This record gives sequence, C-alpha cells and structure tokens, in this order.
Amino acid sequence: MLDQKTTARDAELFEAIELFFYAFRAFTARPDEILAERGLARLHHRILYFVARRPGQRVSDLLATLGVSKQALHAPLKQLVEVGLVLVEADASDGRARCLSLTAEGAELEARLSQTQRELLARVFAGQGAAAELAWRQVMQELAGTPDEHEPE
Repeated sequence: MLDQKTTARDAELFEAIELFFYAFRAFTARPDEILAERGLARLHHRILYFVARRPGQRVSDLLATLGVSKQALHAPLKQLVEVGLVLVEADASDGRARCLSLTAEGAELEARLSQTQRELLARVFAGQGAAAELAWRQVMQELAGTPDEHEPE
C-alpha cells in the first residue's frame, strides 16, 4: 500500500527495484546451485568469471575489478586455489606481485556457470529484439558507471 507521500513515480521506481531484484535472482539461480554442489558461493563465481576474462591479471587488479577488500578476497581465492580451480604465480616482471589464471578444471566450471547466464540472456534478447537489448545495455552501463570504466584493458 502506498503512503500519502508516495507519488506514482515513486511507485514505478519501487517496482523497478523489485524487478531488478527478481531478475538478478533469476540470473544467478542456476550458477548458485552449481556452485553450492561444490561448497562454493557467488563470490567464487565472480572470481572465476573475471580471472577467465583476464588470465594473468594481478591479484590487485582483481581486487579493483570486484571492488572488495583484500580480506574479503583472501578466503574465497585461497579456497579456489586449494581445490585446484585457480593458479597463482609470481608476475614475471615483478616477483612480489601474484598473477591469476584458471586451471583446466576451473575453466570448465567457469564455462558451465557462465553458459547458463549466456543462454538466459540470449533467450531474453532474442524475444525482446535488438532495440530492447541496446536499451538494456545502455541502462546497465549507466547503472555500472561510465561505459568504459569496467572494460578490460
């Protein structure tokens, strides 16, 4: 129920917030199930995803991409290394820095997780058409920040 001070526009924005929540829940549901089978969680998926997209990146770059602290990344990254999904190697140009890549098993898991999301997006985009996909991308870029802020270098 709307209170007296809630405008029609506020109601539309509340609905948009709810749609965003339900869409994200649908987008992450299958990957979350796959991860849970291995005792992993959504942050593990984010790590696998971005390491797969940028193999050889430094841990510091992954921290910046994910926007998490060293403390928040430490345990899940350590777990991924321990179960043989991620490799950590010294950077060839700076032995103090650590670079990340996926093992074959890590790449296989990441591909399986992302495939479920690619299939969902492909189905939705095909049903809505190119103009709707473009509009969605523009909205997502605006929500994420500047369009090239999150692009790989």
